[in-house]
Amino acid sequence: MNPLPPKDPEGAGREGRRFASNRPKPNRTIRRLVIWYRRNAAVTSLVGTATATASGAASGAVSVAGSMAGAATNVAGSVLQPLVFDPLRRLQQGSHTGAAIDDRQRLWVAVDGMGGDHAPGPILEGCLRAVALLPLRIRFVAEPEPLRRAVAAMGLGQELEEAVQRGLIQVVPSGPSVGMNEEATVVRRKRDASINVAMDLVKKGEATAVYSAGNSGAVMAAAIFRLGRLAGIDRPAIGALFPTKDPSQQVLVLDVGANMDCKPEWLHQFALLGNIYSRDVLQVKRPRIGLVNIGEEECKGNDLCLRTHPLLAGDERFVFAGNCEGRDILSGDFDVVVCDGFTGNVLLKFLESVGSVLLDVLRAELPRGRRGKVGSAFLRSNLVRIKKRLDHAEHGGALLLGVDGVCVIGHGSSRALSVVSALRLAHSAASHGVMDDLHALGKGSAGVASTCG
Repeated sequence: MNPLPPKDPEGAGREGRRFASNRPKPNRTIRRLVIWYRRNAAVTSLVGTATATASGAASGAVSVAGSMAGAATNVAGSVLQPLVFDPLRRLQQGSHTGAAIDDRQRLWVAVDGMGGDHAPGPILEGCLRAVALLPLRIRFVAEPEPLRRAVAAMGLGQELEEAVQRGLIQVVPSGPSVGMNEEATVVRRKRDASINVAMDLVKKGEATAVYSAGNSGAVMAAAIFRLGRLAGIDRPAIGALFPTKDPSQQVLVLDVGANMDCKPEWLHQFALLGNIYSRDVLQVKRPRIGLVNIGEEECKGNDLCLRTHPLLAGDERFVFAGNCEGRDILSGDFDVVVCDGFTGNVLLKFLESVGSVLLDVLRAELPRGRRGKVGSAFLRSNLVRIKKRLDHAEHGGALLLGVDGVCVIGHGSSRALSVVSALRLAHSAASHGVMDDLHALGKGSAGVASTCG
């Protein structure tokens, strides 16, 4: 047994203590990293091996220790790779561990398979994922030849065949579809277009809802022509769910693009539609309605806001919480916010850009290298939640409220994740019986217009 080395001289001990006293204490993140390493058996053994190798190197076996250290590094890389990861790179990987779906509870949804910039392949891929995650059956309406090519190109043949055999997906052939750059009125000429066929399925009662990521103007026109407007509603509105600072709360903003120029009566009708949807689907007992404006005072705003305010304030069928400034839309103080389609679409596109910018900032600011990735591993669950709240693909659909049926409009660039999110929204609206209350929505509006001095 080798004797213990002698203690340091007195002067060296004082210098060491002085150096130790000036050393800053490790912060909480470093302490958490140390705890993580100690709890992981594989890492602990690797650290022990490296320590032993380093001790051997000190005794003179430099070349042997170098080869052992290199081997240990390779082993560490292979062992730690599943544990140390770039969390933002894996955010798209969701957990699909859920309870088994009772096929008797599945609802039929019609999907416009030819709607969207990337249709029909990614739309079909999203539908295949949706039937595995949600209690849905899908009638997929598409042109046969483009669908055949897309299935072959994406390798979805076997998965689609299994879904068809299980009765989860039914392919419905259609004629030439409506292009993304065509006029909305083209739906009158292309009677067998996929969007028209999908709307007819809802009209006939063969589907409880319809989803399309195609030309939003054409979708709205087809919904009005095929499904019809609700009694007492002059213009349907597109309603989108925005995240708020409260993770458990969303705010419904409408209109976000269906009506560029609005009348005060239309905004009043939007408030009635949003109130029913928020109450029935989002389960808000008394939704708080807000009017987008440049100030909280009722005397502020343009002519549209000044004329709309007394209509909303005088209606006792909902709770009018007053004007809503731009900074308050995501505050959680409102459950429904109404505005004209031009303003709402600007808000929607701005929110989408903010989400993508923040995610890019997170990617850029996270430390690089293995040490940074180990540290960011602790933030994975937080980053997943941030991504779900900010990524517009997680909120892949907007409701067309005011037509006689559940209609969800998706973003033109929708891919599989957006399709799943939109179909989840369609199922939620169809399964809560929101159409019953919308049918009961009475005509007429309370309140008398007044002037603001």
